Amino acid sequence: MAQILTGMTAVIFVSTRSVDDDAGYAAAAETMVRLAARQPGYVDIVSVRAADRRGITISYWADEAAALAWRDQPEHRAIRERGRGVWYDDYQVVVATVDRAYAWTRA
Repeated sequence: MAQILTGMTAVIFVSTRSVDDDAGYAAAAETMVRLAARQPGYVDIVSVRAADRRGITISYWADEAAALAWRDQPEHRAIRERGRGVWYDDYQVVVATVDRAYAWTRA
């Protein structure tokens, strides 16, 4: 995981996956991670999904401008529209500024 610093922008995506097109979703998710990593201002992405199909993905950006540029990236926009049509039953996006961050790793 990259070092998350104060002042960065966190985009928190909480979703419920539909039961439709798991293979298409997996391919799109992989594409999104690759696209995001090439965006200026990208820092990191962390994603988890539970057995009940609820998930949380947090992408970290150097600043709000970088997060907005990601939101408006054309391929991201197209995959997002496909998600609304097929892959998600619901989702919520929260954008926040990191006020404090720390980490711990087992030695």
